[in-house]
Amino acid sequence: MSDATQPLAGRIALVTGGSRSIGAAIARRLAAEGAAVAITYSASPAKAHAVVREIEAAGGRAIAIEADAGKPEAARAAVSTTVETLGGIDILVNNAGLGLGGPIEEIAFETYERMVAVNVTGVFVATQEAVRHMKQGGRIIQIGSSMTRYAAFPTASLYTLTKGAVTGFNRSLARDLGPRGITVNTVHPGPTDTDMNPDGGPVSKIVGPGMAVGRYGKPEEIANVVAFLAGPGAAFVTGADILADGGFTA
Repeated sequence: MSDATQPLAGRIALVTGGSRSIGAAIARRLAAEGAAVAITYSASPAKAHAVVREIEAAGGRAIAIEADAGKPEAARAAVSTTVETLGGIDILVNNAGLGLGGPIEEIAFETYERMVAVNVTGVFVATQEAVRHMKQGGRIIQIGSSMTRYAAFPTASLYTLTKGAVTGFNRSLARDLGPRGITVNTVHPGPTDTDMNPDGGPVSKIVGPGMAVGRYGKPEEIANVVAFLAGPGAAFVTGADILADGGFTA
């Protein structure tokens, strides 16, 4: 294949939470563009291994790693396994996340701790470990949320807190890693048809009328943006918050 058809040939990617929805779409897309891909999973082993088989059937290389993003030792081990098994790491996509919430006065502290562990600490630890191995041209891509720009409904304050933390983290991280030729960007999906927020589900009835394009997004459409940021054409893009939200926050 030519570089034009497989711009990520020879690159190695780790996608956390890659067994379902947006994460699985990202893994498939990066593999289609030539990357060897590791995905992590916690509660969906069958789906994770199905993604791996699909990538392999298309001629790609992939592995699935069991790792709870909320446990630092597991996040570190996932990076180490990727490096040891696939030969390095060039692209990290921190996609694993939880969407728990409720009225602020009713959120259990244990829920808060779990959300921060997965959505914030997991991102920090995986990123810290990955950059120890990354070389010039490395890519770190976080999956945020358009909720950091427009809180469309109540009971999501905890979720928005965690995604906002990642947004701030990336702005400074881009400064730290820029001299090393490593870019850092955040993709903020809007309402997208996922297991967590299905098209036609209760949230879609609230936010659907606000979509400028008149529909929910598809996981593959978020993966398109991630693939661009992972590729050579995005070498000058860093520290950016990129909305992929169908005009929801317009």
